[in-house]
Amino acid sequence: MNISKAVRSVFANEDLNFLFTNRIPRLAVTHFMGWFSKIKVGWVRDASIGVWKLFTDLDLSEAKKQHFDSLHDCFIRELREGARSVDHAQDVMTSPCDAIVGACGKIINGQVFQAKGFPYTLSDLFGRHTDTSTWTNGQYVTLRLTSAMYHRFHAPYAGALTAVHYLSGDTWNVNPIALKRVEKLFCKNERAVLALELGANKHKVALVPVAAILVASIRLHALNLLFHTRYKGQTDFVCNASFEKGQELGWFEHGSTIIVFAPEGFTLANQILPGAHIKMGSPLMQLPPESKNVESIAALSAHQTTSAASHTNQERTP
Repeated sequence: MNISKAVRSVFANEDLNFLFTNRIPRLAVTHFMGWFSKIKVGWVRDASIGVWKLFTDLDLSEAKKQHFDSLHDCFIRELREGARSVDHAQDVMTSPCDAIVGACGKIINGQVFQAKGFPYTLSDLFGRHTDTSTWTNGQYVTLRLTSAMYHRFHAPYAGALTAVHYLSGDTWNVNPIALKRVEKLFCKNERAVLALELGANKHKVALVPVAAILVASIRLHALNLLFHTRYKGQTDFVCNASFEKGQELGWFEHGSTIIVFAPEGFTLANQILPGAHIKMGSPLMQLPPESKNVESIAALSAHQTTSAASHTNQERTP
């Protein structure tokens, strides 16, 4: 047995895994790693990535660049062009990230599950003062990003980011072992609620990135600021940031979770089952049946408008 297999064998023990990744000074360790990961010294970077590979199946073959300035630079790496294919079907909402599917399904009267027997409410997650009625009987999917995965997240459909609500919190590990032991874990950790309006129907969808132990920071392009456990600034933001399907929205500075909430009428794609591995851009949910027609009409209208303008310009050309 090599060193990597031995290390992984030890951490496969649930009691030891929970002890070493949770029963430690989580915030202090997270703050330390936030500093340490940004050290731009060659041997520190190489040793850190080497240790990382002992614990995970880190694959950098899809990375846009192969040389990194620091461990942090490797964490937030971009992918090379064409590494992901985005499904552009008009009735498909895609996965915002690479992930392992966790708990998912129907939202029952505003209640969902982080693991079997561990429910939480939308109000617990979004914050008591946030109106969650849009998703009371909709659909949800928990998407877990492991530490070795690509950490950036993308727009699941064309639309706009209309608001962001940031909630500071703890840094519990979000792996399945912790989810089976810590009640309302997602509701305890640092997180942000991203309110989206998608498509011509302006379907109200919410993405909730939940940070975890170690770096535990969230970057959003629309706000151009970094949320982290020491952040003390503004927590509610009104936005009007439009995006195309598959466009990058931001990133985690370490592996964590994104929970997707959609209103009633959306349905899970066939392959979305607990334990399934999915890639950014692959089908996540089907839009309500009427949406396809509305999107088609909107696309046709835009095409006709463009064609008419082009024809007018041609008539005016001497």
